[in-house]
Amino acid sequence: MSLQNMLLALYESDLSLWIRQNPPVFPTIESFHVIAIALVFGTILIVDLRLIGFAAHRRSIDKLITELLPVTWGAFALAVVTGLLMFVANAPAYMNNAQFLWKMVVIAAAGINMMIFHATIYRRIADWDVMIPPPNAARTAGVLSITLWLTVIYLGRWIGFTLDTFF
Repeated sequence: MSLQNMLLALYESDLSLWIRQNPPVFPTIESFHVIAIALVFGTILIVDLRLIGFAAHRRSIDKLITELLPVTWGAFALAVVTGLLMFVANAPAYMNNAQFLWKMVVIAAAGINMMIFHATIYRRIADWDVMIPPPNAARTAGVLSITLWLTVIYLGRWIGFTLDTFF
């Protein structure tokens, strides 16, 4: 089965039809998606600002990460579920939208940045946890993370203005 056929099958699915044929459903899903992204970005921003060197409170970086990571992952899971529901409602149009495709690439880049951070500098956090400013590698990861997530938000907003609706 080709990609185009799979996209059409998604588009013609009962779930897709239900989302499209019930006017309040898509805006509700989209609203929860926006709230989830705001929580993802907000919790990540708090940690990233601390990584960059802003010490607005007396918590260590490790304590911040430990406290905020469950909220971040929960919000990210909600963003994925709601994003998938929006995608299913109009799969062919999303797959032909450059901003959507770039958004997926940038989300992947943000994930890679996080994995590299956790696999390298975070392993030695006990050595630098309370340092102001943190080591250059931590600051670089923080700046890159903020930049990537702002780009995700920017591209996500662009999608709504550039998506050719298939229905």
